[in-house]
Amino acid sequence: MALIGFELIFGFIGMCLILFAFLMDQMHKWNSDSRMYDAFNFVGSVLMSYYAFFIPSYPFLGLNLIWALVSLKDLIRGKFPKNNKIKKKK
Repeated sequence: MALIGFELIFGFIGMCLILFAFLMDQMHKWNSDSRMYDAFNFVGSVLMSYYAFFIPSYPFLGLNLIWALVSLKDLIRGKFPKNNKIKKKK
């Protein structure tokens, strides 16, 4: 099955979002406790899950669904200390 439509576009955008969040963390612009990091990972992994379903690649789908759930949990609950301050990396 050749993918030339929305599935491929969604997969590519999802990959870019996840890699962008990773690069921002590596460059110390964001940290893994930030809501922006979790939001990019959540949206990216949802898009990658959609792509994985249509490939079909069920191990890849499982990985991205778990990634999305963990990111969503962090977005809902927050990973912030009680005083709402983010610890900066040194």
